[in-house]
Amino acid sequence: MTTGRLTINFDAIAANWRAMAALSASETGAVVKADGYGCGAGAVGQCLARAGARRFFVAASEEGVALRRALGPGPEIFVFSGAGAGDGPQLRGHDLIPLLNSAEQARDWLPGGGAFGVQIDSGMNRLGMEPEDFAALRNQLTGARLIMSHLACADEPDHPMNARQLATFRDATDGFAASRSLAATGGILLGRDFHFDLTRPGVGLYGGAPFSDARPVVSVELPVIQTRPVAPGESVGYGNAWTATRSSRVATVAAGYADGLLRGIGAGGVALYAGDTPCPLIGRVSMDLITVDVTDLGTVPDTLSILNAQQTVDDLARAAGTIGYEVLTSLGHRYARATAGAHAPDVAPAGTAT
Repeated sequence: MTTGRLTINFDAIAANWRAMAALSASETGAVVKADGYGCGAGAVGQCLARAGARRFFVAASEEGVALRRALGPGPEIFVFSGAGAGDGPQLRGHDLIPLLNSAEQARDWLPGGGAFGVQIDSGMNRLGMEPEDFAALRNQLTGARLIMSHLACADEPDHPMNARQLATFRDATDGFAASRSLAATGGILLGRDFHFDLTRPGVGLYGGAPFSDARPVVSVELPVIQTRPVAPGESVGYGNAWTATRSSRVATVAAGYADGLLRGIGAGGVALYAGDTPCPLIGRVSMDLITVDVTDLGTVPDTLSILNAQQTVDDLARAAGTIGYEVLTSLGHRYARATAGAHAPDVAPAGTAT
């Protein structure tokens, strides 16, 4: 095998959802946008529906259609981007619920009928009706299934923006009959005041910060395709970025930035693991290959692990100067994908090994 193996632990996804639900003072939904953060939206959706989730969130109507096919009728599927031009037949035909983001979307959607929710901008200035627009349309929006907003700084608990957005959301929605939702993963951790009627965890389900108690979901094993001796003073890889200071043994491993191993991790102290033993990643990450110092191993195994219990997506993210979200959603399609756990669903992630 000359491609890596990516394993998704669905027991961990289910456990993370239950942990988020236990922290929530309300109903708990699930965000499965970006193909379930790279884990397969249909597979994740089935897993979480069996765990008890009944409300799901995607970014676009096309994602909602694929998720509906996996879930079948029943669970509610909300679309963050709302109802764009030409989305009506797709949304209505697959029982998807747009979160209307503007007065214009509301005017286009409401005459045609169909379920809807509303997204309010409480200060992030990205998506959502302005509070004054919502107030002007309030009497026309009484049939909304959900009214929601999104926190800009929830991963910084002491940031004053959290309190400002909470106050804005309350002022805009108090007395409105629909269910309310403000908290994603970070918002859940801010406490009960942010939970309202529905929480909607995202990255925490997939093992990412800021949910520090999350179980790791994704593991990656990479094949060693060559080992070679490197003498003191010899360099490895593009740009002579690493030079041996001792007689070394270097393993060439089949994965690179085309597989979602972001180029920045090459200078970030990342290791690959032989069992519990870390072996430093050395030199630059290239498109298809990375190099690893395996000098201190007695025997070099056929594979080395880069994502595991010892080194998570957030560790790789810190090394690359980014966030775990980007690492998860960047993991490429060359991996042989496998599932693990009793909660592994009927719909397998794309490319899953059997």
